[in-house]
Amino acid sequence: MHWYNKLNEYFPIEEMKSKEHMETLLVDKGNVYHKEEGLKHVLMYVETEDFVFVDYLFVSSAARGEGLGKKLLDSLKTKNKPILLEVEPAIEDEPDTAKRLKFYAREEFSHAQKIAYNRRSLATGEKNSLEILYWAPPASSTAKADEKEVFDAMKTTYEEIHTYKDQDFYGKSYEPTEQVLSYDKQQKENILEPFETVSV
Repeated sequence: MHWYNKLNEYFPIEEMKSKEHMETLLVDKGNVYHKEEGLKHVLMYVETEDFVFVDYLFVSSAARGEGLGKKLLDSLKTKNKPILLEVEPAIEDEPDTAKRLKFYAREEFSHAQKIAYNRRSLATGEKNSLEILYWAPPASSTAKADEKEVFDAMKTTYEEIHTYKDQDFYGKSYEPTEQVLSYDKQQKENILEPFETVSV
């Protein structure tokens, strides 16, 4: 199966880019937008000088329990840069959402509790509220992330990747950044807290 079809079958329509959009990113933005695929996985990610953004991470159900998702994240962690990604909050009747959060909590990701991210899907016309998770390199590293840096990285990703040539691919434009992303002083509830284990 083509890598795009694997992603399209797994991710909700409101979170998917078009095939043309992604293929164009791989060509036009090939210096920062990357695809890694195998028989059991597809990983699409952005890598700049300052951060890594995981656009899509798909692991086949046939590979569940093999630790493949962890191996893929570990390979990104070796770059020693903050890693960002977007997730849905846990939804009661969609068990995969909680499994994802548990996985990222186990991988020592943090919830960006000061960032609000509400993007309107061009496919459905509906607002899609997602949360931002990030992993920071060890404290000894100069690349230690804070939420303001995460916010700036998300702005770059939204403007340079998510909305790239949107008029060409979708016949309409995504909303401007300031209507989609905001940085609030007041922290939201930590969506990873229920999944975090206390180390003894």
